[in-house]
Amino acid sequence: MPLLTTTIGAFPKPDYVPRRAWFHDVAAVGEADGEGLSENEILAIHDRATADVVEAQADAGIDIPTDGEVRRENYIHYHCRHMTGFEPETLTERAMRNGAWVDAVPSFTGPIKPTEPFLPRDYKVAQAVTDRPVKITVPGPLTISDSTADLHYGDVKAWCSDLADALNAEILALADAGCRHIQVDEPLFARLPDQALDYGVENLQRCFHGVPRQVTRTMHMCCGYPDKLDETDYVKADPDVYQRLAGALDAAAIDAVSLEDAHRHNDLSLLEKFQSTKVIFGAVEIASSRVETVERIRARLEQALQHIDADRLLAAPDCGLIMLGRDLAVAKLNNLAEAAHNIPT
Repeated sequence: MPLLTTTIGAFPKPDYVPRRAWFHDVAAVGEADGEGLSENEILAIHDRATADVVEAQADAGIDIPTDGEVRRENYIHYHCRHMTGFEPETLTERAMRNGAWVDAVPSFTGPIKPTEPFLPRDYKVAQAVTDRPVKITVPGPLTISDSTADLHYGDVKAWCSDLADALNAEILALADAGCRHIQVDEPLFARLPDQALDYGVENLQRCFHGVPRQVTRTMHMCCGYPDKLDETDYVKADPDVYQRLAGALDAAAIDAVSLEDAHRHNDLSLLEKFQSTKVIFGAVEIASSRVETVERIRARLEQALQHIDADRLLAAPDCGLIMLGRDLAVAKLNNLAEAAHNIPT
């Protein structure tokens, strides 16, 4: 059996997707001018773009594509907009990512509850394009709490607990809609390992509470990336955090953990700490314009297979592909799929 392949989340947006500010005009996503378009027209464009990127991933050989997150002006705030208590226009300055980023961010000003489910439609549009199972991603509680401000709870544990409960409602709705691969993104586990061990893993499990067994419960944890391609002078999380967190994640009620390895290689004995959990192994870089060769990818996967059984190893990019642009992303995925699907296991 070949190794299965998946992507992590974001895919480069087609150039016809309208520009949309993240939250207060500090950044924009997309190329086209969306001025004058109705919400229904924007919805139709996003549906078209979703189909486009799912097909691109499937054509490149990816076994479990994502919806590409093309609807999201920001992968965190897109979801927060569908919770009560979130005020995108109430901006609070704070330091985030262990001080690596300071900005004025949207705030939670009241109790958090889920509103009407919105991801089931996103999933159904994406899944209609392919017979391959589409994975849908959501931001995790710890990562949301480090990307927004709390003006209501005054207690980060209570805040994150309510975030987890609201996310759980959306995840259950996704499962009811037929989605069989659901991923919670928690890159802040790598930045805040003490908090991850104290209450982050517990809340990760709260996110998946009640999800049926046929759903693959995945979490993603990367160590940080720059805001532009081929930049090397930026701060990443401590390389030892995966070792610190592996045992707790392997014991948690999840099925798969996504780890980066291409940008910065791990000591592959790390994989031996996952005794039952599958590992989604980052085998191509997402912040470098260099296209890894099939041989290079295959060699690293073969090294990984010396430490974990083939039925518990999947190949993927390190993280989302949005920085690469369409041509680079497809080139990397083509080589990833060829390497993974033709490796002796």
